[in-house]
Amino acid sequence: MCQLIRSHDLEDSSLSLILSILHFLFNHKLPMAGRGKLIAVIGDEDTCTGFLLGGIGELNKNRKPNFLVVEKDTSITEIEETFKSFLTRNDIGIILINQFIAEMIRHAIDAHMQSIPAVLEIPSKEHPYDASKDSILRRAKGMFSAEDFR
Repeated sequence: MCQLIRSHDLEDSSLSLILSILHFLFNHKLPMAGRGKLIAVIGDEDTCTGFLLGGIGELNKNRKPNFLVVEKDTSITEIEETFKSFLTRNDIGIILINQFIAEMIRHAIDAHMQSIPAVLEIPSKEHPYDASKDSILRRAKGMFSAEDFR
């Protein structure tokens, strides 16, 4: 995942913060942080294909996948419903979402206040990452100081 993000010119400081938060969530202070939990993806075809080839694709006991491929004809309602369903699933620890798709459902992302599942906005091939649009990153910067990760 680091290589995918780096290839889209993500600022090193933002990448470091994202990786530090993930490390913190999954290894420190939060006993139910998500050991054994899945990564869910809401993204364009290239993003989902990359993560599926990387092995993240799963179906839960109700045969619901942990990914949504967003195409031109995918409605905002479907994206939002999928996002909300991922939030309620006990088997998901992280939700990765292309930032341009996150913009479509910003109100739902901003309403999510729990640390698990963690929501991370990622770039896509056609849309570079813009840290100023990432509300989760802005919120995280306010929650942690550099000393928390030493």
